Amino acid sequence: MSDISSATLVVLMLVLAAEFVNGWTDAPNAIATVVSTRVLRPYTAVVMATALNIAGAFSGVAVAQVIGKGFVKPEVVGLPTIAGAMVGIVVWSTLAWWRGLPTSESHGLVAGLTGAGYATSGMDALVATGWNKVLIGLVFSTFLGFGGGLLLMILISRVFFRARPRTVRETFGRLQILSSAFMAYSHGSNDGQKFIGVFALTLFLGGVSNEFSIPGWIIWVCALMMGAGTAVGGWRIIRTMGLRLTKLEPVHGFCAETAAAMTIEVASKLGIPLSTTHTINTAIMGVGSTKRLSAVRWGVGKEIVTAWILTFPVSALIAWGVTKIMIAIWGS
Repeated sequence: MSDISSATLVVLMLVLAAEFVNGWTDAPNAIATVVSTRVLRPYTAVVMATALNIAGAFSGVAVAQVIGKGFVKPEVVGLPTIAGAMVGIVVWSTLAWWRGLPTSESHGLVAGLTGAGYATSGMDALVATGWNKVLIGLVFSTFLGFGGGLLLMILISRVFFRARPRTVRETFGRLQILSSAFMAYSHGSNDGQKFIGVFALTLFLGGVSNEFSIPGWIIWVCALMMGAGTAVGGWRIIRTMGLRLTKLEPVHGFCAETAAAMTIEVASKLGIPLSTTHTINTAIMGVGSTKRLSAVRWGVGKEIVTAWILTFPVSALIAWGVTKIMIAIWGS
């Protein structure tokens, strides 16, 4: 392993900053419902999510491999490409957090890498295979998230049709602790891996490693940074998802978290970098719509979807501009 240059060190710090923001703004997805239903106290939920996000990051490297090699060609791009992509994620995600909107760091990352790669070497730097998996991920997060939440809620409603409301609340109050833990673990298994792949790519581009590889210490560093971001909280986003989008009871939270977590786990095993934000939000919408369509505050949903759509062009444009500046300073 070669010595780390100052430029490489700066870019690695930017990758870790983006991973911190990932834990800070995206991990609240895992605990928004369990906090809003008052099954867990906020700080208890944060501690649980921190630990399980870290554990989930160790569940595999399939998604990390796709992120590291599936969007830009390592032999064509350089450190400015990674720097531009990371700045795009941090800036856009922070702006959205200020509005209390849950954005997708996954889509910010792939859009940022694409915009930065284009700024470096045009279309020659880009790889299409990763985007194919992103499109599959959109289907997973949107349709499987919404449909899974909807169908699970209908099934449970029929099974517990004659049960007393108090019994239902107590039963799913306990079960929701498990479903929120599952959601936190699945978040780490998919989102946690993405920046692990970028970290490994940075070491390769900086000449620190001779090939793209993901040793265990990289997983530890990135997982702990994501855990630190998770520990900070993200209360604005928790309020939007858990309180503003629809009124949730423990049974609704259980169904949304279980459906979302199962979808994310399948995607992780297939190496599909899907948006955990999209998945849990559409699952919440699916669960809420079983009561009646008006039970979902579609105006809030529209704001969230608008933020999702804007993530692609805004992250790509910021990354493109920052990369051009970095190339002027460092060279390609």
